[in-house]
Amino acid sequence: MGSMGPPHPSLLLVFARASCLFLLFCLCLGDSCPQPCQCPDHVGSVAVDCSFRGLQEVPQDIPTDTVLLKLHANQISHLPDGAFQHLHRLRELDLSRNAIEAIGPSTFTGLAGGLRLLDLSFNRIQRIPKDALGKLGAKIRLSHNPLHCECALQEALWELKLDPDSVDEITCHTSVQEKFVGKPLVQALDAGASLCSVPHRTTDVAMLVTMFGWFTMVITYVVYYVRHNQEDARRHLEYLKSLPSAPASKDPLGLGP
Repeated sequence: MGSMGPPHPSLLLVFARASCLFLLFCLCLGDSCPQPCQCPDHVGSVAVDCSFRGLQEVPQDIPTDTVLLKLHANQISHLPDGAFQHLHRLRELDLSRNAIEAIGPSTFTGLAGGLRLLDLSFNRIQRIPKDALGKLGAKIRLSHNPLHCECALQEALWELKLDPDSVDEITCHTSVQEKFVGKPLVQALDAGASLCSVPHRTTDVAMLVTMFGWFTMVITYVVYYVRHNQEDARRHLEYLKSLPSAPASKDPLGLGP
């Protein structure tokens, strides 16, 4: 039986073309546009538009070279830790008009270097952890959120680069100080007010009640102690009075007959 000769050059060419097509398909598949989204050209950069898609979570197959990501007007309520950490080239992230309720310290991990704009307006955010957004150098929009104005929020805002076009629309839905409710937070803080100097009335009342309780206990003990000692002294005096007195001696000088 004769040995097989080298493969025909045409077969090698077909194999090489098939390999290239398969590799190209894999590369395109890896950076393809997410199924419910659109990826129009945006000044030569990769833009991913997932707006008005009824999404309840952030898509996991967003291309790694995305520069602009629009996720506004969806139903996203939760942002997992590191949801955008693979998007190292991301410059603008629009999460406005969703149902986001909370932001974790690691939600935007990986975006500190290049992000320029983060839109979180028109959501349901009540509190912002101090370290959740402080490391971002981007302009941040927080207007139209039911924020709870407290000292932690004030400290967090001090470290943020708020968007000047929407900063006056950041209002207090609730507050540790009633005078802030319904008012623009930034204007109140610019006027010299502070959320970190609230008198702790509850603590003061509790301390006053505790001190009054201790004082009452001390007075009660003192009164009991005095009355108890008076009673003992009275009984001792009555006991002494009840003792028979010694008969008087008829010979006080002790001289007998």
